[in-house]
Amino acid sequence: MRPLDASRIGTVRNSQGRGLMTHPLQLTPDGRLRHLLTVEGLSRPLLTDILDQAERYAGQPSSNRGSRGLKVPLLHGKTVVNLFFEASTRTRMTFELAAKRLSADVLNLQIAASSTSKGETLLDTLKTMEAMQVDMFVIRHEASGAAHFFAQHAAPEVAILNAGDGRHAHPTQALLDMFTIRRHRPDFENLTVAIVGDILHSRVARSDIHALRILGAKEIRVVGPRTLIPAGIEAMGVTVHNDIDSGLADADVVILLRLQKERMVGAFLPSTGEFHRDFGLTKARLAKLKPEVLVMHPGPINRGVEIEGDVAYGERSLILEQVEHGIAVRMAVMGMILGDEGADS
Repeated sequence: MRPLDASRIGTVRNSQGRGLMTHPLQLTPDGRLRHLLTVEGLSRPLLTDILDQAERYAGQPSSNRGSRGLKVPLLHGKTVVNLFFEASTRTRMTFELAAKRLSADVLNLQIAASSTSKGETLLDTLKTMEAMQVDMFVIRHEASGAAHFFAQHAAPEVAILNAGDGRHAHPTQALLDMFTIRRHRPDFENLTVAIVGDILHSRVARSDIHALRILGAKEIRVVGPRTLIPAGIEAMGVTVHNDIDSGLADADVVILLRLQKERMVGAFLPSTGEFHRDFGLTKARLAKLKPEVLVMHPGPINRGVEIEGDVAYGERSLILEQVEHGIAVRMAVMGMILGDEGADS
């Protein structure tokens, strides 16, 4: 795969993707979704509208069926291409299921077998597929700003949906996390949320923080070893805890993050065993928290590293709900962008 030419992205200011002001690009002049590149810059009414739209597809909270089997003709005749430059299973599958349940035609581009492996640039790939009358690209890429690059160069009738770019953003993961929290704790203004683990390399952490702030969460904490907490993150409106007991005290929601070993250059930890000892959520630690605390993880989980196996699928865990809600939230976003309620459709 040819690496993205960061110099052509233009708006990426550092390796963490800070400073990407995308709302002029991802919204129409009247404030509707044109693309979805980041949660940052979304208004509270628009974010809430996305969650409300997702409720249409998710079924009743008491139901175990969720959006399973629900199919609507909203995107009949539209074509969605999943363009994943990074390995992914659950995210790609939920995007594919979401598009199919909206009756869109779906293509999954195998990057290793595509022309990008023969030297074709990303812009060439975009323009070639645009010529095939594609309506939406769902893009995951290792470079922060990749989705912005595509959005800047896409034809006016083509939408870009960011499925995760570098350390920068994973907007639909944040939206499904907020959707899952809201179903159990709808009053965000009374919530204390602890995000635990590898904050430094996590696009989920950044997107969750933006979403929680937009929804007015009372307190947002980031918890982890000093080596995995980015300098200056307090500017995002969070408090930093390098001790897990203080970080989890009185928390209403605990969001655990996977160690992003593939993004680590050099040694950030003595060992995963030591990380589990100091920052892993175990049954013993869970027993000290509020009885009604919600445990979440964007997956895939590392059993015995950031979370104990019994906790991952215990009664406080919402991990499988997160996966299920991902389909409904992605249906909502795709429908709002490409459907009759979307912009420029």
